[in-house]
Order: sequence, then C-alpha cells, then structure tokens
Amino acid sequence: MSLATVLTSTVLTETVHARELPMEPFAYGLIAIALFAVLGGVAYSYRDVANRHRAKAAAYAARHGGVEPGGH
Repeated sequence: MSLATVLTSTVLTETVHARELPMEPFAYGLIAIALFAVLGGVAYSYRDVANRHRAKAAAYAARHGGVEPGGH
C-alpha cells in the first residue's frame, strides 16, 4: 500500500466526534438575556446617586468654604 492510499483510507474512515451540548441552544440565549437584565438592573439602581445626598453635599460645602466635592 502506498502512503496516499493509507492516508486516504484513514481520512475516509475517520468519524466526527461531536460533543453534545448540556442543554438546548436557545437556553444559552435565555440565560444571556436574563444575565444582561440583572446587570442592567444593577446599573439602573445607581442612577442619580449623587443627588440623593444633596443635604450632605451642602453641609460639606458650608463647612469647607463653599467648595462642593466634585468629580474631575
């Protein structure tokens, strides 16, 4: 047998070893949507946080010469 015959027979007799998914493919999408919804809820809960403590910021500014602590 020649090398070409051996390689050809090896390639033709090789089977595909596919792995099965542990759950249905659409379930991965549902999990991703749920995860993004939870993370979106966490991000949404931080909206307007700076304005929740306006009295504290005003008291700080009064104690420290009128300069409110700000960002950059």
